[in-house]
Amino acid sequence: MKPTLADKAALLAKANAISKNTLMETLGIRFTDFGEDFLEATMPVNPRVHQPAGLLHGGANAALAESVGSCGSFLMLGDPKAGIVGIEVNANHLRSIKDGMVRARGQILHRGRRTHVWEIKIYDEQERLLSVCRLTNMIIQPQ
Repeated sequence: MKPTLADKAALLAKANAISKNTLMETLGIRFTDFGEDFLEATMPVNPRVHQPAGLLHGGANAALAESVGSCGSFLMLGDPKAGIVGIEVNANHLRSIKDGMVRARGQILHRGRRTHVWEIKIYDEQERLLSVCRLTNMIIQPQ
């Protein structure tokens, strides 16, 4: 079922609300768009997400990617009692930046009963590809 605009707005508001007092809030991650098989988010690049050389930290990119894939699974399941646990994440960092905003687009590749696999691509404001990530989530159904 394709989400309506009202559904999208409500789901994005929910995703951003549950991020309060978490790593997502600390890093400034905001969920911005959602569809049947994708979720997008942005993250500001500033000294809070830099490594010592003043570049965007690869771990911040990995945290953004895992946040997008995990939240995407949460929204797609539609069951607040189900648990989503990332069991594997990898990231290939292709280029970096010093400031601005990055956008992550997560696309679900596999939507099983017990696992979800996501591909997350992170872009800069000029739409240059910065990182390609893959996340596997385990779905824990309530007992």
